[in-house]
Amino acid sequence: MADDKSKRDFRDRSRISAEDDYEVNYFALKNNITPEQVRELIRKHGNNRATLTEAAKALPGR
Repeated sequence: MADDKSKRDFRDRSRISAEDDYEVNYFALKNNITPEQVRELIRKHGNNRATLTEAAKALPGR
């Protein structure tokens, strides 16, 4: 049975919420950086997940 395409949730999975500790911690763990670094990247680059991933890769000491 196929998924009902009319039922969509409100979350935008391409963005990271700086207020949601779970999202910040998951992104930090996945990219081997600290949650504080994630929040700093969000302040500098916005909350687009792809942009933040590229910025996290460019961090020194990673």
